[in-house]
Amino acid sequence: MILTVTPNPSLDRTYEVPALERGEVIRAGGERVDPGGKGVNVSRAVAAAGRRTVAVLPLGGAPGALVADLLAAQGIEVAPVPVAGATRSNIALAEADGVLTKINAPGPELSAAEEELLLDTVRSHSRAADWIACCGSLPRGLAPSWYADLVTRAHAAGARIALDTSGRALVEALRARPDVVKPNAEELAEAVARPLATVGDALKAAEELRALGARTVLASLGADGQLLVEDTGAWFGSARVSAVRSNVGAGDASLAGFLIAGGTGPEALASAVAHGAAAVRLPGSVMPTPADLDPASVTITADLPLDRELTEPVS
Repeated sequence: MILTVTPNPSLDRTYEVPALERGEVIRAGGERVDPGGKGVNVSRAVAAAGRRTVAVLPLGGAPGALVADLLAAQGIEVAPVPVAGATRSNIALAEADGVLTKINAPGPELSAAEEELLLDTVRSHSRAADWIACCGSLPRGLAPSWYADLVTRAHAAGARIALDTSGRALVEALRARPDVVKPNAEELAEAVARPLATVGDALKAAEELRALGARTVLASLGADGQLLVEDTGAWFGSARVSAVRSNVGAGDASLAGFLIAGGTGPEALASAVAHGAAAVRLPGSVMPTPADLDPASVTITADLPLDRELTEPVS
């Protein structure tokens, strides 16, 4: 079982539009309403793969009730933490050329009592978990050290932790030695405070995160592929994608694929790349099923293309 923790979940509305023209009335060609948040998406991808998952998340108001209903309809066990504030609602505008514009609301502020209830809920479900995936931004009311504290508690209980967050929350969590961290290129650059222009730059940054405490780094480099760095070696993975429909949740699908396949080694990286590539071919934040995967399109190599320039370098 994969337990996911999403401290700041959302109700996500995605509109497909021909082009985004500021100040104009735009008619959407398609609309989706999905439960959102990085950990929520990981649970959705795990469930789509036919595996058991439990989603721990604070929920409040009508949006929170709808998130719970949508997750239950997808076969996901929900462990809700009732909060006074309403769950946030986010909007994404997906243009025909693949460009995505997102508007994310801040979300509710959690009280000290709600924070403690969230930790207790994680603890009560962690004993049955093969992995705990802690994902996304922290809501107001939780300190930047919250993920570090959660990693420490989980390790004390014998659980393995995968962490997908950014900024100060990521940097502080490294001291607790999470088993896996999954930054994208921008988050990786932010963590080491310098730009990334090549795969070699990304490798050096990943090694620095490991030196700071991360045991494994799974870095998403957008259209260029993914980089896995761990004790036993480093691998680079990529996949052919003919057309991108939406990249919402693609990184979350990748993390789910990685954990489903064991969370270590080139086989897990291949699963991560296949899941991410399948996700970008689907609308909105739809998570891929096994039928959507194309393992034959995935290439994994230990001969890292260090001089390859990133398609979207991070400054």
